[in-house]
Amino acid sequence: MPKSVLEAIRSGDWDYEPAPVDQRRYTPTRAMPGTTEKLSVMAARLQAGLPLWHGKDRTSYDEKHLDE
Repeated sequence: MPKSVLEAIRSGDWDYEPAPVDQRRYTPTRAMPGTTEKLSVMAARLQAGLPLWHGKDRTSYDEKHLDE
């Protein structure tokens, strides 16, 4: 069984769904969607075998920053 989405794609498994991961194991990002920063965070998650998205990731321009 693949350990990550990357491994699944390499083996041709397009229906792969990673096992759920406790969101406390990785941090959300306040990076704007579509930015180089956001893509870098998502790439690092992918390489670590984590889900691409965190439930507290910033999803729009209008969202307030965590520190505000």
